[in-house]
Amino acid sequence: MDYKKSKAPTNTVTRNIMDLCDETGNIYESVAIIGKRANQISSEIKQDLSKKLSEFASYNDSLEEVFENREQIEISRYYEKLPKPTLLATEEFVEGNVYYRDPSKEQEEF
Repeated sequence: MDYKKSKAPTNTVTRNIMDLCDETGNIYESVAIIGKRANQISSEIKQDLSKKLSEFASYNDSLEEVFENREQIEISRYYEKLPKPTLLATEEFVEGNVYYRDPSKEQEEF
């Protein structure tokens, strides 16, 4: 998923718990799925941000020289304004865009 084009809200939204457990039948399982997806999104965003900020890295040993790079500040502000990974993951789950499986249920079928 492209988190930059997501329509997830940037602030907290009250949701009906019963809507979250419709797909799995268990609210705890739904929250676990959303949590794992949020961790994936968070690591993806962190890698993307680190890659973009590494272009501006200067490898000086002097602590006296601190440079403020306007582009670096703009990138940081953009990432700060993005919705939180939990909101992105919840939006994906509600829309049905998250693939998940339960290995214990698959073994019971055999």
